Amino acid sequence: MSPLRRLLVRALPLLLSVLLTGCGASVAPDAPGTAERDVREAVAAWSRTPPAQLAGIPLEGWAYEVSAVSRSGDRATARAQLHYRLTGYDKAPAGSAREVRLSRDGGRWRVSGDGPAPGAPPELWDQGPVAVVRGAHSLVLGGGQDAGTLSAVAAEADRAVPAVSAGWPRPWAGRVVVLVPASLERMAQLLGRPAAEYRGMGAVTTGRVGAAAAPADRVVVNPKGWAELSGAGRGVVLTHEVTHVATRAATTARTPLWLSEGLADWVAYRGTATTPQQAAPALGRAVRRGVLPGALPADGEFAFGGDPEALARAYEGAWLACRLIASRWGDAVLVRLYERAGREPLASALEETVGGDPPGLTLAWQAALRQELGAP
Repeated sequence: MSPLRRLLVRALPLLLSVLLTGCGASVAPDAPGTAERDVREAVAAWSRTPPAQLAGIPLEGWAYEVSAVSRSGDRATARAQLHYRLTGYDKAPAGSAREVRLSRDGGRWRVSGDGPAPGAPPELWDQGPVAVVRGAHSLVLGGGQDAGTLSAVAAEADRAVPAVSAGWPRPWAGRVVVLVPASLERMAQLLGRPAAEYRGMGAVTTGRVGAAAAPADRVVVNPKGWAELSGAGRGVVLTHEVTHVATRAATTARTPLWLSEGLADWVAYRGTATTPQQAAPALGRAVRRGVLPGALPADGEFAFGGDPEALARAYEGAWLACRLIASRWGDAVLVRLYERAGREPLASALEETVGGDPPGLTLAWQAALRQELGAP
């Protein structure tokens, strides 16, 4: 046997050992692919039913869709999208970005907890226990509020829903979801915005514009602002927000904010004895100083966090514009204008409904401001 052949024969067992060892490593339990599969299976098994502390919330379709897994030793993190529906309210799944934490014990991966993904807003239950109050037309979920407060919010929502249906005689769900967090700061957390943007507000509405199937809008109450409102003020605020819920299918990115916000206030004040002098104090002060708006409020004027007087004037002016249209051309014309303005340019929507154009409407609106707000 040649020296070269003897060398190959002697090296063969060592070579086979290396190859076999390499094959064993590729299928070991700690292999990345196997670990990720096991983590995903553990999350899937854990997420088949909602946690016990959410038992009072009417949930269905609860599931976590894992998008990525990271692992370090016996600890792992799964990025996932939570999907769920509020039974009887959501036409499509709601959801949020989550981070699921796991640990390995005895060779098995187990979920130790979950929370919002970094940068994602929390769900109400991330902030603590959730109380549930069901109204005739409403589902109120509270985080840290007493039962009396939540029942009062549900009663106000139940009054708002039929009032909205009277002002917006178009098909809509006829029910509303209201979230009542424990504080202004927690409200801001739910919305993913700075608390300063909502200071002084009673409530806001979240939702997707357009007619496609979507989760139900959530009306989110600012408990501090809500507590400062009178009974009548609470009714106006909640009816305004529920109007946004009802008109969501007819609202698009094309809809001018003066029309969207103005219609919501018009529905809220409709049927009350509220006068322009009472409901438009900021704009009234400006008009009496001789400062008349040169145009209907632009979308940018409705941004929060700036001059509160300017914001108030924008909302008040929007309401008075819609009030003018309804009083001069009729409630039904205002509703048709809203629908058309979500589908076509405002100029053509006005032409088809009131027979005018934006400059003509602006002049009529300015004249109404002088007449209704000009005298002290």
